[in-house]
Amino acid sequence: MPPPIDAAALAGTWVRSHEEDTDDCAVYRPAGFAFPPARGRGGFTLNADGSATEFGPGAADQPVSGRARWALGGGDCLEIFSAGAKSPPRALNIMSHQPDKLLIRKKKS
Repeated sequence: MPPPIDAAALAGTWVRSHEEDTDDCAVYRPAGFAFPPARGRGGFTLNADGSATEFGPGAADQPVSGRARWALGGGDCLEIFSAGAKSPPRALNIMSHQPDKLLIRKKKS
């Protein structure tokens, strides 16, 4: 069994690197990564105090963002709670975490 995820190691801005996605996982890279050009990228910033910001492409290719908070649940589940949302948190199952790559298990349809 892999060691539990260190919450402090997740703090930072993670941006979706959809070019690297596989059938099973979504790939996120730190904001400073040399991404190829894209019309827009989604991601999130996780702050050490538990606050967060979600961002992504919006209408007319203008970026949009929203406040949130985050926590680790069940050891490998990143839970993102959108501000003001009445729905359950977005649960992202962490497959692997390295300083330069975060792998999230894709949900099967």
